Amino acid sequence: MKKAIFPGSFDPITLGHLDIIKRSLPLFDEIVIAIGVNSEKKYMFTLEERKQFIEETFKDEPTVSVITYEGLTIDLCHKLNANFILRGLRNPADFEFEKAIAHTNRRLSKIETVFLLTAADTSYISSSIVRDVIRNGGEYELLVPKAVRIKS
Repeated sequence: MKKAIFPGSFDPITLGHLDIIKRSLPLFDEIVIAIGVNSEKKYMFTLEERKQFIEETFKDEPTVSVITYEGLTIDLCHKLNANFILRGLRNPADFEFEKAIAHTNRRLSKIETVFLLTAADTSYISSSIVRDVIRNGGEYELLVPKAVRIKS
């Protein structure tokens, strides 16, 4: 069974994340979207909100599940018997950053990282850009799945 972990903070999940996950469905038998918990970070959305956004987005996709975790992603992979880490690449800077992590993960374990390039029409979207649009009252709905809604 080919199981992949797609780790991230997903604060919030974006159309770029959605694109990567949907395009990876034929590649894996199961995809676990793993929301990492970092007590050092200040998040716009609570862990529960982020989890709900993703669960709602993939409610009709039985091969996708959502969990939260702390610690190393490779430890989570071992715990869940996942053979792969899934990552999306938007630009050369993402590649350089992700390449170092992938090499480290492979050195520390037998876990392979699979990279997918984001689609051209979502490659400019990042969670930090979405948060900035939200903070400034912009039309964030154009950048995120329908499940991502701000409480008024």
